[in-house]
Amino acid sequence: MLTQLEKWRLILGAQADPDQSVPLEAELSGMDRTLDALYDSNRKGGLGPSSPNVNRWLGDIRRYFPSPVVQILQRDALERLNLQRMLLEPELLEAIVPDVHLVGTLLSLNKLLPTQSRETARLVVRRVVEEIEKRLKLPVQQAVRGSLRRVARTRRPRPGDIDWRATIRKNLKHYQAEYRTIIPAEIVGFRRDKHQLRHIILLIDQSGSMASSVVYAGVLGCILASLSSLRTHVVAFDTQVVDLSEHLADPVELLFATQLGGGTHIAKALAYAERLVVNPRDTILVLLSDLHEGPPPAEMISRAAALKASGMQFIALLALNDEGAPAYNHDMAAQLARFDIPAFASTPGEFPALLSRLIEGKPASA
Repeated sequence: MLTQLEKWRLILGAQADPDQSVPLEAELSGMDRTLDALYDSNRKGGLGPSSPNVNRWLGDIRRYFPSPVVQILQRDALERLNLQRMLLEPELLEAIVPDVHLVGTLLSLNKLLPTQSRETARLVVRRVVEEIEKRLKLPVQQAVRGSLRRVARTRRPRPGDIDWRATIRKNLKHYQAEYRTIIPAEIVGFRRDKHQLRHIILLIDQSGSMASSVVYAGVLGCILASLSSLRTHVVAFDTQVVDLSEHLADPVELLFATQLGGGTHIAKALAYAERLVVNPRDTILVLLSDLHEGPPPAEMISRAAALKASGMQFIALLALNDEGAPAYNHDMAAQLARFDIPAFASTPGEFPALLSRLIEGKPASA
């Protein structure tokens, strides 16, 4: 166990203890060197320009720190030391612990990846995608199926559509002891109609600030597309609009079809979404964006108001990640709220419950 003094010594670095009054044992000394290489790089020259130095450092941080800390250190190395070249060399890419932020960086560098790194990059992305699917697939499926069953319930079912278990439970209070039977005052069943089908449209802002949200949204879109009770479209946009729905069978292909880092033209994306709508009252439109519209916002607000007025469920997700909402356009969020279009952030874990409320026609923030 680290003492409080040793913890502060590691946090503040060697320059805070020029007299070495806090001695560090072998393992703590190694931790100190790895932290200095990253956070005291201006003074000490950082990790150096050679691949062996970077590779050794990646190995050291895995040796000294748990996986969540390793991911933070890797992210800081990419941002502070401009080590994107780490991702251009297969041997370095293989040494990195994959996470959502790394996937976002890989997607933004997609066109710069040399041929020998592309397959390694895909393997890294697939590992993260599989972890996300493992965590979210069952909750999403259960939320969607449960909400559709609740929406489909009726008290005037045809004989073949009666839910006998629910009907008995509902009428237990009408049990007649004399006749040893239940009087079915209320019959519960399900409708058989096409209105149970819901149309989900995910509009994904692929500007650089939305990287981790794009990863989660892409995977969730593919999970939704696997459900026959939903019709799913996933559309990415910057200043152009790209329908990614043809890639919904493979989330890795879908993610590599995005182009992270462009500008933002939300109005153009909303215009495209409008063409996809068949029945507004069965449609759920999720706009994933920080709402920093590039062109003048009047067209965006006008289109958003018209879509909401058509009768669809429409929300703006400012972020879909575990970090909360990034910097976003508060004025645009307020203008959308005037038309009953809520704007808020959601974690991936909260998304199934959110989707369930939308399918049932309940307020998104309930």
